[in-house]
Amino acid sequence: MASLQLYDQLLQFPLFLGMSRDDLSHIAGHTKFDFQKEPARSVLYRADAVCTHLCLLLSGTVSVETQSDDGTYTLVEQLSAPVILQPEAIFGYQQRYTHTFCAVTPVALLRIDRSEVVRLTEQFLIFRINLLNLLATRTQKLQHQPWRRSPQTLEQRIIRFIANRCVHPAGPKTLRILMTQLAVEVGNSRLDVSRALNHMQSQGLMALYRGRIEIPQMERLLMEYEQQYARNSTVRADG
Repeated sequence: MASLQLYDQLLQFPLFLGMSRDDLSHIAGHTKFDFQKEPARSVLYRADAVCTHLCLLLSGTVSVETQSDDGTYTLVEQLSAPVILQPEAIFGYQQRYTHTFCAVTPVALLRIDRSEVVRLTEQFLIFRINLLNLLATRTQKLQHQPWRRSPQTLEQRIIRFIANRCVHPAGPKTLRILMTQLAVEVGNSRLDVSRALNHMQSQGLMALYRGRIEIPQMERLLMEYEQQYARNSTVRADG
Protein backbone atom coordinates (compact mmCIF):
# COMPACT_ATOMS: atom_id res chain seq x y z
CA MET A 1 0.00 0.00 0.00
CA ALA A 2 2.85 2.37 0.91
CA SER A 3 4.69 1.61 -2.34
CA LEU A 4 1.49 2.22 -4.33
CA GLN A 5 1.06 5.58 -2.63
CA LEU A 6 4.68 6.52 -3.42
CA TYR A 7 4.15 5.37 -7.02
CA ASP A 8 1.19 7.76 -7.37
CA GLN A 9 3.13 10.59 -5.71
CA LEU A 10 6.10 10.24 -8.04
CA LEU A 11 3.86 10.28 -11.12
CA GLN A 12 2.71 13.79 -10.15
CA PHE A 13 6.11 15.09 -11.26
CA PRO A 14 7.44 15.35 -14.85
CA LEU A 15 10.74 13.70 -13.85
CA PHE A 16 9.01 10.33 -13.52
CA LEU A 17 6.52 10.52 -16.40
CA GLY A 18 6.80 7.68 -18.89
CA MET A 19 8.39 5.28 -16.43
CA SER A 20 6.99 1.79 -16.10
CA ARG A 21 5.57 0.46 -12.86
CA ASP A 22 8.57 -1.87 -12.57
CA ASP A 23 10.99 1.06 -12.88
CA LEU A 24 9.10 3.07 -10.29
CA SER A 25 8.92 0.09 -7.97
CA HIS A 26 12.68 -0.33 -8.30
CA ILE A 27 13.22 3.38 -7.59
CA ALA A 28 10.91 3.26 -4.58
CA GLY A 29 12.78 0.28 -3.16
CA HIS A 30 16.37 1.35 -3.86
CA THR A 31 16.39 5.15 -3.58
CA LYS A 32 16.96 7.01 -0.34
CA PHE A 33 13.98 9.32 -0.04
CA ASP A 34 13.77 11.84 2.76
CA PHE A 35 10.13 12.58 3.63
CA GLN A 36 9.46 15.68 5.70
CA LYS A 37 6.41 17.49 7.01
CA GLU A 38 6.64 21.14 8.00
CA PRO A 39 4.05 23.37 9.68
CA ALA A 40 2.67 26.59 8.20
CA ARG A 41 4.95 29.66 8.43
CA SER A 42 8.12 27.56 8.66
CA VAL A 43 11.10 28.52 6.49
CA LEU A 44 12.02 25.65 4.18
CA TYR A 45 15.02 27.19 2.40
CA ARG A 46 16.58 30.63 2.50
CA ALA A 47 18.06 32.42 -0.48
CA ASP A 48 21.79 31.68 -0.86
CA ALA A 49 21.50 28.39 1.07
CA VAL A 50 23.45 25.53 -0.51
CA CYS A 51 21.21 23.18 -2.52
CA THR A 52 22.12 19.57 -1.77
CA HIS A 53 18.79 17.88 -2.56
CA LEU A 54 16.10 17.86 -5.20
CA CYS A 55 13.03 18.96 -3.24
CA LEU A 56 9.56 17.86 -4.37
CA LEU A 57 6.54 19.53 -2.80
CA LEU A 58 4.00 16.72 -2.39
CA SER A 59 1.21 18.71 -0.74
CA GLY A 60 0.50 22.20 0.52
CA THR A 61 1.40 25.71 -0.63
CA VAL A 62 4.66 27.62 -0.28
CA SER A 63 5.58 31.27 -0.71
CA VAL A 64 8.54 32.16 -2.90
CA GLU A 65 10.33 35.39 -2.01
CA THR A 66 12.91 36.87 -4.36
CA GLN A 67 14.88 40.02 -3.66
CA SER A 68 16.67 42.23 -6.17
CA ASP A 69 20.46 42.25 -6.03
CA ASP A 70 20.51 45.78 -4.63
CA GLY A 71 17.77 45.02 -2.09
CA THR A 72 15.44 47.76 -3.34
CA TYR A 73 12.45 45.52 -4.09
CA THR A 74 11.09 42.06 -3.36
CA LEU A 75 8.58 39.85 -5.16
CA VAL A 76 6.56 37.29 -3.21
CA GLU A 77 4.45 34.65 -4.94
CA GLN A 78 2.90 31.28 -4.16
CA LEU A 79 3.37 27.77 -5.54
CA SER A 80 1.10 24.83 -4.81
CA ALA A 81 1.88 21.12 -4.97
CA PRO A 82 2.90 19.23 -6.95
CA VAL A 83 5.99 21.24 -7.85
CA ILE A 84 9.78 20.91 -7.69
CA LEU A 85 11.43 23.75 -5.77
CA GLN A 86 14.07 25.38 -8.00
CA PRO A 87 15.44 22.17 -9.59
CA GLU A 88 18.15 24.04 -11.51
CA ALA A 89 19.88 24.94 -8.22
CA ILE A 90 21.09 21.38 -7.65
CA PHE A 91 23.57 21.56 -10.55
CA GLY A 92 25.56 24.27 -12.27
CA TYR A 93 28.14 26.87 -11.28
CA GLN A 94 26.30 28.17 -8.20
CA GLN A 95 24.48 25.36 -6.41
CA ARG A 96 22.48 27.67 -4.16
CA TYR A 97 18.87 28.73 -3.90
CA THR A 98 18.10 32.20 -5.20
CA HIS A 99 14.66 32.32 -3.54
CA THR A 100 13.44 31.96 0.02
CA PHE A 101 10.75 29.28 0.37
CA CYS A 102 8.30 29.36 3.31
CA ALA A 103 5.31 27.14 4.07
CA VAL A 104 2.00 28.97 3.71
CA THR A 105 0.08 25.87 4.77
CA PRO A 106 1.32 22.64 6.33
CA VAL A 107 3.45 20.97 3.65
CA ALA A 108 4.81 17.53 2.83
CA LEU A 109 8.18 17.31 1.08
CA LEU A 110 10.15 14.54 -0.60
CA ARG A 111 13.87 15.24 -0.80
CA ILE A 112 16.34 13.33 -3.01
CA ASP A 113 20.05 13.77 -2.36
CA ARG A 114 22.18 14.98 -5.29
CA SER A 115 24.12 11.71 -5.39
CA GLU A 116 20.84 9.80 -5.70
CA VAL A 117 19.71 12.10 -8.51
CA VAL A 118 22.96 11.41 -10.38
CA ARG A 119 22.49 7.67 -9.87
CA LEU A 120 18.93 7.84 -11.22
CA THR A 121 20.11 9.68 -14.34
CA GLU A 122 22.71 6.95 -14.90
CA GLN A 123 20.31 4.03 -14.41
CA PHE A 124 17.13 5.31 -16.06
CA LEU A 125 17.21 6.89 -19.52
CA ILE A 126 13.67 8.29 -19.15
CA PHE A 127 14.58 10.03 -15.91
CA ARG A 128 17.66 11.54 -17.56
CA ILE A 129 15.64 12.75 -20.56
CA ASN A 130 12.91 14.17 -18.31
CA LEU A 131 15.49 16.07 -16.24
CA LEU A 132 17.19 17.43 -19.35
CA ASN A 133 13.82 18.49 -20.78
CA LEU A 134 12.92 20.25 -17.54
CA LEU A 135 16.17 22.22 -17.40
CA ALA A 136 16.27 22.87 -21.16
CA THR A 137 12.71 24.24 -21.16
CA ARG A 138 13.59 26.72 -18.40
CA THR A 139 16.72 27.78 -20.29
CA GLN A 140 14.83 28.24 -23.56
CA LYS A 141 12.18 30.41 -21.89
CA LEU A 142 14.86 32.65 -20.38
CA GLN A 143 16.71 32.91 -23.70
CA HIS A 144 13.50 33.93 -25.46
CA GLN A 145 12.73 36.81 -23.07
CA PRO A 146 14.92 39.47 -24.76
CA TRP A 147 13.30 38.69 -28.14
CA ARG A 148 9.69 39.19 -27.16
CA ARG A 149 7.82 42.18 -28.59
CA SER A 150 8.54 45.40 -26.76
CA PRO A 151 5.95 46.98 -24.45
CA GLN A 152 4.10 49.84 -26.14
CA THR A 153 2.73 51.67 -23.09
CA LEU A 154 3.83 52.45 -19.55
CA GLU A 155 1.27 49.98 -18.17
CA GLN A 156 2.74 47.29 -20.38
CA ARG A 157 6.27 48.11 -19.18
CA ILE A 158 5.13 47.77 -15.57
CA ILE A 159 3.44 44.45 -16.32
CA ARG A 160 6.52 43.19 -18.17
CA PHE A 161 8.75 44.27 -15.28
CA ILE A 162 6.70 42.15 -12.86
CA ALA A 163 6.22 39.20 -15.22
CA ASN A 164 9.95 38.89 -15.96
CA ARG A 165 10.60 38.34 -12.26
CA CYS A 166 7.93 35.71 -11.64
CA VAL A 167 8.76 32.07 -11.01
CA HIS A 168 5.25 31.13 -12.14
CA PRO A 169 3.15 33.44 -14.38
CA ALA A 170 -0.12 32.93 -12.50
CA GLY A 171 -1.63 33.27 -9.05
CA PRO A 172 -1.24 36.00 -6.42
CA LYS A 173 1.87 38.20 -6.31
CA THR A 174 3.10 40.81 -3.87
CA LEU A 175 5.64 43.34 -5.08
CA ARG A 176 7.27 45.32 -2.28
CA ILE A 177 8.71 48.39 -3.95
CA LEU A 178 8.60 52.17 -3.54
CA MET A 179 6.91 54.13 -6.31
CA THR A 180 10.11 56.09 -6.93
CA GLN A 181 12.09 52.87 -7.39
CA LEU A 182 9.51 51.40 -9.77
CA ALA A 183 9.71 54.62 -11.79
CA VAL A 184 13.48 54.15 -12.07
CA GLU A 185 13.09 50.51 -13.10
CA VAL A 186 10.62 51.26 -15.93
CA GLY A 187 12.30 54.53 -16.99
CA ASN A 188 9.47 56.95 -16.34
CA SER A 189 8.41 59.62 -13.87
CA ARG A 190 6.92 58.79 -10.49
CA LEU A 191 3.75 60.72 -11.38
CA ASP A 192 3.18 58.78 -14.61
CA VAL A 193 3.84 55.48 -12.84
CA SER A 194 1.34 56.43 -10.12
CA ARG A 195 -1.30 57.21 -12.75
CA ALA A 196 -0.70 53.91 -14.56
CA LEU A 197 -0.88 51.92 -11.34
CA ASN A 198 -4.06 53.66 -10.21
CA HIS A 199 -5.65 52.97 -13.58
CA MET A 200 -4.87 49.27 -13.26
CA GLN A 201 -6.19 49.35 -9.69
CA SER A 202 -9.47 50.83 -10.94
CA GLN A 203 -9.75 47.82 -13.28
CA GLY A 204 -9.38 45.43 -10.35
CA LEU A 205 -6.03 44.14 -11.61
CA MET A 206 -4.11 45.14 -8.48
CA ALA A 207 -4.39 46.84 -5.10
CA LEU A 208 -1.98 49.59 -4.06
CA TYR A 209 -0.57 50.12 -0.59
CA ARG A 210 2.33 52.13 0.75
CA GLY A 211 5.44 50.44 -0.62
CA ARG A 212 3.47 47.40 -1.77
CA ILE A 213 1.49 46.22 -4.79
CA GLU A 214 -0.88 43.26 -4.41
CA ILE A 215 -1.81 41.35 -7.57
CA PRO A 216 -4.62 38.82 -6.95
CA GLN A 217 -4.23 37.03 -10.31
CA MET A 218 -1.10 37.44 -12.39
CA GLU A 219 -2.79 35.73 -15.32
CA ARG A 220 -5.37 38.56 -15.48
CA LEU A 221 -2.58 41.12 -15.60
CA LEU A 222 -0.88 39.25 -18.46
CA MET A 223 -4.20 39.02 -20.29
CA GLU A 224 -4.55 42.80 -19.99
CA TYR A 225 -1.07 43.14 -21.48
CA GLU A 226 -2.08 41.04 -24.51
CA GLN A 227 -5.34 42.92 -24.95
CA GLN A 228 -3.60 46.29 -24.80
CA TYR A 229 -1.05 45.17 -27.36
CA ALA A 230 -3.83 43.92 -29.67
CA ARG A 231 -5.69 47.22 -29.37
CA ASN A 232 -2.54 49.26 -30.07
CA SER A 233 -1.72 47.07 -33.08
CA THR A 234 -5.24 47.60 -34.48
CA VAL A 235 -4.96 51.36 -34.06
CA ARG A 236 -1.60 51.45 -35.85
CA ALA A 237 -2.98 49.29 -38.68
CA ASP A 238 -6.05 51.53 -39.09
CA GLY A 239 -3.88 54.64 -39.05
